[in-house]
Formats: sequence, C-alpha cells, structure tokens
Amino acid sequence: MLLVFDVGNTNTVLGVYEGNKLIKFWRIGSDKQKTSDEYGMLINDLFAHSGFELSQVESIIISSVVPDVMHSLENFCKKYCNINPLIIGPGIKTGLNIKYYNPKQVGADRIVNAVAGIEKYGYPLIIIDFGTATTFCAISDKAEYLGGVIAPGIKISSEALFQNASKLPRVELLNPGMTICKSTTQAMQAGMVFGYAGMVDKIVDTMKKELGGGDIKVIATGGLANLISSETDRIDHIDPMLTLYGLKIIYDKNK
Repeated sequence: MLLVFDVGNTNTVLGVYEGNKLIKFWRIGSDKQKTSDEYGMLINDLFAHSGFELSQVESIIISSVVPDVMHSLENFCKKYCNINPLIIGPGIKTGLNIKYYNPKQVGADRIVNAVAGIEKYGYPLIIIDFGTATTFCAISDKAEYLGGVIAPGIKISSEALFQNASKLPRVELLNPGMTICKSTTQAMQAGMVFGYAGMVDKIVDTMKKELGGGDIKVIATGGLANLISSETDRIDHIDPMLTLYGLKIIYDKNK
C-alpha cells in the first residue's frame, strides 16, 4: 500500500493506493502546530475507520508547500510506519522539463500537477489549481513546464474583504445566481464567484495566445474548482484527484 500526502497551506489531502488504484482519500487541516504523535493518532483513526491499518503501508510520498509541517510529518512516517518518505524536491525524478528561470522556485504541487496532467491529458495544457492561492500553469506542445500565474485564492480574497471593510460580513462562498444583488451577502458572493470566473477567462485566453493557440486543454483541480467552473466555459475537465495521481506517477519513477 502506498500512502500519498498533498500538503497545502490550508488543507492536506492524503490517500492510499493499492497497486494503481486510489482506494481511499481524506482531507484534513494543515496544522503547523501538530506533532508527529498527533498525526499518528489522527491518521491511525482515519485508517481504522476505513478498515485499514498503518502496518499495511509499504511506501510514502509527500508533496508539501508548507515547510513547517514537514518535521512532524516526516517523524510520523518514521515513528508510526517505519518508513523514510520520498519527498518532492531537488533530486527527485519527475521527467518534467522545467523552463522557469529558477526551477527550485516552482511549488511542489505545481510540479506534481504538471506531471499528472501530461500523463492523463496530453499536451499542450493549462492547469488551474483553486487552492489557498489560485495557480495557472502552462505546458508546451513539447511537454515543457513553461511557468504561469499565481493569484490570491478566492477564500483569501473573501477573508481580506471581511477583515478590512468594517461593515461587510464574513460570507459563505456560494454562487448567488445573479450579479444585480439585493443583499450585501449576495453582492459579496457575486463579486467573488463572477470576479474569479472573469479572471479565469482572461488568464486562460491570454495563456492560449502565448502558447500559440490550437487545441489546448484546460484542467481544473483544487477544492473550489466546481464553484468557479460553473461560471466559465474555459475549463474542459475538473480533476479533484490530479495531485494524488501525480504523486503516484512520480513514486513509480523513483522506486
């Protein structure tokens, strides 16, 4: 059994593979204060609830954009699974040709998504990840990782609006179904959903021009992909498990 971790700034998604099949996944909060023992108890409970045991884990691979979590998470792997985890970073074989000025600056999640996207959907390709930040990644017709765009995530923007405007409430991120809104809550929701959909349209259109046009698939992943994709026709596929799939591919390249 392979245990995979996708550690984001807000949430951590972990899953287990049996052979090539993802048989279970969970989403937990990314907590910088959590100890290795707390991770051990939490993940052991998640396993037990699904009829698994930590002793079944044979290998572990981790993608993380939160360095402060890694000490506890690595210690969990060693203490509770007796495994030294494979960690996405320098020296790991990905098969990805990265054209960034400094490849070390590319987030681990963006690399993993690109590997998965190329394998699953071909290229050229645009991948949008709706996470704490919203990232857009461009893959060339030669399967090269060219770079992309990083924008504040929709939750960050919503929270900033609440914190910095005295009379505006914290609102749930929902599509109000209209832009001429008759309540403050709906007006804020419309601003978030339609504003981000407009951003997606503009960035995707510009990226496609820079990639030379033609048949360029656009893949969306991340927790809020469904919310935004309902208001744009630029997204071809929603793939919530894209990163976990990429982790399995990279594990196979390095085992």
